[in-house]
Amino acid sequence: MTDVPRPLGISRRALLRGTAATAAYAASSESVHAATGHPADSGPGALSDQSAVRTFTVGDTRLTYVVDGAMELDPTGFLPAVPAAYWRDHPEALTRSGRIAASAGGLLVERGGRRLLIDAGLGANVLSPSLGVSRAGALPDTLHRLRVPPESVDTVAFTHLHTDHTGLGFRTDGERTPRKAFPRADYLVAAAEWEPFWRREIEVGAPSWDGFMVPMSRVLRTFGDGAEIWPGVTALVTPGHSPGHTTYVIAASGGRHVLVFGDAFHTPAQLAHPEWPSGPDTDTGAVLKARRTLLARLLLPRTHAFAFHFGDQAFGRVVRDGTGAARWHPAPARKLLPPPVRISPFPR
Repeated sequence: MTDVPRPLGISRRALLRGTAATAAYAASSESVHAATGHPADSGPGALSDQSAVRTFTVGDTRLTYVVDGAMELDPTGFLPAVPAAYWRDHPEALTRSGRIAASAGGLLVERGGRRLLIDAGLGANVLSPSLGVSRAGALPDTLHRLRVPPESVDTVAFTHLHTDHTGLGFRTDGERTPRKAFPRADYLVAAAEWEPFWRREIEVGAPSWDGFMVPMSRVLRTFGDGAEIWPGVTALVTPGHSPGHTTYVIAASGGRHVLVFGDAFHTPAQLAHPEWPSGPDTDTGAVLKARRTLLARLLLPRTHAFAFHFGDQAFGRVVRDGTGAARWHPAPARKLLPPPVRISPFPR
């Protein structure tokens, strides 16, 4: 096996790939906004439902949740620190089956004729029964329906290396050797995340060794905290859920920012109660520190956020309520497609 590849840096090859991806982007027959004939639905949806494919524009940057599949998390197995009384008092946070709706997918970031994809869904992976239930694998079809060719994506960046965020990074298509699902893209991950997974020190949530880790080792580029991984997108390493879990800070025009905080929070309840960890967290003390750092950033003016697992309320802001507690204020985001996969038939 190879050593960890070199840190992130701008190379001539990367620039050429970016140019090719830009050309592919420009060649797309229609934009994401015009990809469907569905009437505009600006939402937001219900916390208890799976996420629709929604798009949200902040300044000069368009963000689209490319949904791959559905997860329903077991409140006790996945969030054992959350008191049962909380769920009794907040039935709107649960599906009809009494679980937590938590979609999986990737966030497509578009600006200046370029496309960045943050995370790659669950794919053929499944949740451990102790954590919940799942069905996924729709991400390629979702991209197709949005008229986004895989070769038009110039960068794929991972918040962390758990199966529900890496599932469709590579494909075999009947071949023995997995290939990049986004053939012209640079694949990026924080060095602090990659190294312990590569040393096989992390077992919980780890992706397939042969299906992801080995092919990733041949192509990835690593970065450190504070690196600009894409024009106007900076890495904020927020460890705890995993060793090098990364939040991406997107700077948009007009002084606006969007924080893509991965799995630092799994449910809005943890915004008000950052002391409530999630079952798969590797270091609960680090999670609490990371959440405090993030809340200070999230509460700043002109700051939005993207949450992979907040039901059909993926886009929003964090605000203080009348008691001073942080809470999720979902933002209206245009619905392009319905949820591609559901487990429970209907939301509450």
